[in-house]
Amino acid sequence: MTVLKPKDRAEEVALFRAEIIGGLARQDLARGELRTALRELSRKRFRPPDSKKTRTLSLPTLERWYYRYRKGGLDALRPDARSDRGHAHALTPEQRTLLCDIRREHPNASASLILRTLVADGRLEKDAVSAHTVRRFFVDEGLDRVPLRDAVSSKTRLRWQADRPGALWHADVCYGPNLVIDGQSRSVRVHALLDDASRFVVAIEARHSEMEMDMLELLVRALRRYGAPDALYLDNGSTYRGEALQLCCERLSITLLHARPYDAPARGKMERFWRSLREGCLDHLGSIGSLHDINVRLCAYLDQHYHRAPHGGLLGRTPAVAWEEIERNPAARAITQEQIQQAFTVTERRRVRRDTTLSIAGQDFELDQGFLAGRVVTVTRCLIDASVAPFVLHETQRFALRPVDPIHNARRQRPPRRPKDQSLANPTTPVPFDPTGALLDRAAGRSPRKES
Repeated sequence: MTVLKPKDRAEEVALFRAEIIGGLARQDLARGELRTALRELSRKRFRPPDSKKTRTLSLPTLERWYYRYRKGGLDALRPDARSDRGHAHALTPEQRTLLCDIRREHPNASASLILRTLVADGRLEKDAVSAHTVRRFFVDEGLDRVPLRDAVSSKTRLRWQADRPGALWHADVCYGPNLVIDGQSRSVRVHALLDDASRFVVAIEARHSEMEMDMLELLVRALRRYGAPDALYLDNGSTYRGEALQLCCERLSITLLHARPYDAPARGKMERFWRSLREGCLDHLGSIGSLHDINVRLCAYLDQHYHRAPHGGLLGRTPAVAWEEIERNPAARAITQEQIQQAFTVTERRRVRRDTTLSIAGQDFELDQGFLAGRVVTVTRCLIDASVAPFVLHETQRFALRPVDPIHNARRQRPPRRPKDQSLANPTTPVPFDPTGALLDRAAGRSPRKES
């Protein structure tokens, strides 16, 4: 599978920024709550793209990202043109070593205090660098201060719930009993999407694998049937940490949220559903011979029991009744097939083979344009919809791709390598061209010969 990746470095940085403040941008915050939430984020550490070190973000930076994201979405978070200011280029190697040594010996000293002291001691010239530059230098060196609040005890855990159906979906994987197929034991992974407010299961399927593509296909099925949620709440497994999932969620304006590592109670609703599913279905499968049999039983359990049973967390209502509120909710977001295809569209750079073929996801495709043989082209295709034919974009022109049929190619006439062009045809009369003769005339001092 080709991984769905950002188009360029700017979109990769924008995704990093959107993952930090995207959740706040979609919340209805009261007066004063925004600044409190941003201040909490400024105390956390994040790892920028392609960086081996984590860093903190200042409150003004987070606030600027917040308003940009609310106004213009993901594109508004793309960084501006590159600038070399603020990276401590004015510091000599000796001054850099001095700053690092002071920070290691006095980790609680602020950048402004260190800078002010060195200027007073005469070891740095005044206005040579700013406190912000020194602070960024410490971040680059991995010497930024650890917030003191990191040392306090954990916060009080509260019971919480989304305000309406469709606002938040949980996604997780449950391990089922292994199947014996043709004498071989095959693992079973049950993937599911659960609505937070109604406890309604919007999608469920048993598979043999636990990969990002499995999650994407399940998500697409739920999007087509029920529309898009405001946010997805996931754990930190590799299945839910892929770039493809992050990118498609941002393109569909779905906030991607991850629980804290090693914090199982934060995923209590999903864990409680898995417990009910095991007790009512998975522990009583018996001798099952295929995934199809498991999926049929999963659907029967949901339709005939789980969605109809009163739920304690819903004050006695059933998940089906609670989910029906989304039909009357004007905030429910419908997603068209075109939006889904655009969100899961991937572009890749490929070199066309000499026989005008190239490989896409393990399948060979061919072009009719022979002049593209050997050239590097841009291939565009939909990651989750095989019915959308891939195509090639080359120098602003679009060329169709079709599956290779070698048997048919053996009988059909070879297309011309390039379209007929009069400018490439042989000249009607010979054209004089004598490079060495021109050099000889110039060496002998003769005037250039003029052909009639």
